[in-house]
Amino acid sequence: MRTKPVVTVLITSALTLFAGFLFLNLAPGEKKVEQQLVRKYDVADPQFRRSMDVLLGPAMLDGNKVEVLLNGDQIFPSMLGAIRSAQKTITFETYIYWSETIGKEFADALIERARAGVKVHVMLDFIGSIKMDDDAMIAMRAAGIELERYHKPVWWKLTRLNNRTHRKLLVVDGKVGFTGGVGIADKWRGQGQDEDHWRDSHFRVEGPVVAQIQAVFTDNWIKSTGAVLDGVNYFPPLPAAGTEPAQMFSSSPTGGSESMHLMYLMAITAARHTIRLSNAYFVPDALTVRALVAAQQRGVKVQIITPGKIIDSGVVRAASREQWGPLLAAGVQIAEYQPTMFHVKALVVDDLLVSVGSTNFDNRSFSLNDEANLNVLDAKFAQQQSQVFDADWARAKVVTYAAWDKRPLSAKLMGKLASLVGSQL
Repeated sequence: MRTKPVVTVLITSALTLFAGFLFLNLAPGEKKVEQQLVRKYDVADPQFRRSMDVLLGPAMLDGNKVEVLLNGDQIFPSMLGAIRSAQKTITFETYIYWSETIGKEFADALIERARAGVKVHVMLDFIGSIKMDDDAMIAMRAAGIELERYHKPVWWKLTRLNNRTHRKLLVVDGKVGFTGGVGIADKWRGQGQDEDHWRDSHFRVEGPVVAQIQAVFTDNWIKSTGAVLDGVNYFPPLPAAGTEPAQMFSSSPTGGSESMHLMYLMAITAARHTIRLSNAYFVPDALTVRALVAAQQRGVKVQIITPGKIIDSGVVRAASREQWGPLLAAGVQIAEYQPTMFHVKALVVDDLLVSVGSTNFDNRSFSLNDEANLNVLDAKFAQQQSQVFDADWARAKVVTYAAWDKRPLSAKLMGKLASLVGSQL
């Protein structure tokens, strides 16, 4: 019997190892929510808040002030202003950080504070920060900044590379927090006025819930460094700063990966009047489609804004549009934002509940990424966010079922193909 050539054996072994790597890398980490939720209460019912507290955790806290920041011209000055005012600590976690003009502004501000004696901790996702210059990271570390790159690949832990931190968190002195959709790149500058300047929202937070934002950062910091950030400089006493009840919760494949999915399903199921959903990457699974259709059929007005042709991922858009048929047929209104890439991630239900943060409406956010969302249960704040939604809706093009059904054959084929990798989008 002839033995196989050594080269063939090596190639076969390599392919086998690669196939095993793909399986471990792409397989879901935990069991998914599989059954449609039963509607037992409205968003306005006290039971909704109780259920959100115990099923998502931590509990919603009273006494917060949440301010919306629209587009880079409002977002970046507010974040940089907070950083430059820091006296004791800065914790900063983000997905996208590129070495462009805004990246240099942030690096300079963080370096200046570190040299002034402020403890600065920066967590950057490895994939999201690939376009960041090594010189910038070297300069930050030389200034005393503790900088970590989340899940930087090492050969014995390559399967972690598909688990990314997509969280956008900034906390200054444990007292002022920021979260939302913005990344540190020049495409977020401006006012969303053209294709080169994206539309996005971010949120500035004060009050007791800032401690929960800090705790979410600390979660990944411990995972990456083994060091615990604690004490009054990170978790100071936080008196009431406003009147808004708020809750910051997180999800991760290493624990509670279905929290985001569950939150969306709970909110949709509890809706009585309106659902306004803004999302950059809207690729709902079958269970969520059924929940949205059920809401529309019981009289809820469901409106969804997604990106239009200006999008950074054509595959995501194709996979998204493939899921629209049952929604449009049921009367759900879907509109595509026209002026530029639409990167907002916000849900407003019954002009009472608002959920904002880093989470996209897709399986990657629900099962694969580390995410964080801020829930606010306040009528005045929700009505303000509804007005923001309506302004975006006015700049979006409504898609009818007839138009969707008559899309070109090439678009239909692309949708079918994109859906094959839907679990990774």
